[in-house]
Amino acid sequence: MLCHLVVFTGYIIPLAWIIGPLVVWMIKRDEMPFVDDQGKESLNFQITIMLAMIASGLLMFILIGFVLIFVVVIFQFIVVIIASIKANEGVYYRYPLCIRFIK
Repeated sequence: MLCHLVVFTGYIIPLAWIIGPLVVWMIKRDEMPFVDDQGKESLNFQITIMLAMIASGLLMFILIGFVLIFVVVIFQFIVVIIASIKANEGVYYRYPLCIRFIK
């Protein structure tokens, strides 16, 4: 659950949305298979979100990027809350629209 929730610190501390899950995953991945799986999921999702934000930033030149950034942030917020609830219940959660960079 911590791998998912630590993402919200990124709204306060720059890059914490990727560094937080990375640190939790690296510390606990050998001890707990569930944290290993969910940590990879969280990292993959945050990398996907980062790519979507970059694409949205580039599309700001044609104005649609402003809407896309808003949609991406709302989507991230909602899906991370759902993932945290599922992880708290012990369910192996898979993020929707997520590119699997780390397997």
